[in-house]
Amino acid sequence: MNYYKNFQFKSAESLIRLAIKEDLGKGDVTSEILIPSNLASKAELLIKENGIIAGLNIFQMVFKIIDKRIQVSFTKKDGNKVSAGERIGTITGNTRNLLLGERTGLNILQRMSGIATFTNNLKKKLNNNSIKIIDTRKTTPNFRLFEKLAVKIGGGGNHRFGLYDMILIKDNHIEANGGISNTIDILIAKKKKFNTKVEIEVKDLEELDEVISKGMDVIDRVLLDNFLVADVRKAIKKSKGFFELELSGGIDKNNINNYSKLNGIDFISIGSLTHSAGSLDISFNFIT
Repeated sequence: MNYYKNFQFKSAESLIRLAIKEDLGKGDVTSEILIPSNLASKAELLIKENGIIAGLNIFQMVFKIIDKRIQVSFTKKDGNKVSAGERIGTITGNTRNLLLGERTGLNILQRMSGIATFTNNLKKKLNNNSIKIIDTRKTTPNFRLFEKLAVKIGGGGNHRFGLYDMILIKDNHIEANGGISNTIDILIAKKKKFNTKVEIEVKDLEELDEVISKGMDVIDRVLLDNFLVADVRKAIKKSKGFFELELSGGIDKNNINNYSKLNGIDFISIGSLTHSAGSLDISFNFIT
């Protein structure tokens, strides 16, 4: 699977360069004192816990940005399962430059792999391929590009990337406009001014009724926020497949299986995919 289709490589390179600059500052004083400038070494990537590997191409980018002569090879691909004790890659080149890239490369690889692993575990618990688990904008500042890629690698999907690529009307927008009915009226009046997909959040079945009665021509997706399972079933019947339906709010690894048998739900958005996933334990060890 091509996880990198439409990936913003130029933006990724810029972010990596900033990360390297943040780490390097005025120079690696330890390596400059202890490591001869012409010394070469070989390192391995060692997996310390089971999971899904994600971000290998990004890891490689780190070292290619630092030194194009560094050779990076892997025995795994993004999305593959990895097990504790596996050696999945080698990095060979100038010792100082390997040390320079080690922490930035590992930080990205470990974080992305942790997100991919967490996403994959939730997908297994849901056990319903007709429902797509998707992320949110609850991401680490300046790391969203990598975190959303990791969700895809883990078997999930991406919601909008930012404020610019989808209209998502949430409770604060609705409150600011005096209610959901007024909000839909504004959408209808300004329909010719936008051509992006439109999603609206509803907090109960009454608000869903208003969307159904007034928003058929302007709403593409309805977000059912913090709905009980019983009310989700009612919402599915009410919407009759006209809108895409998304669930959000309070859904996590402990209760996601409660939604496994729902038919008619398209998406479950989960902020914890990116804001609560841990990092997969991976080591970068010199072997020569």
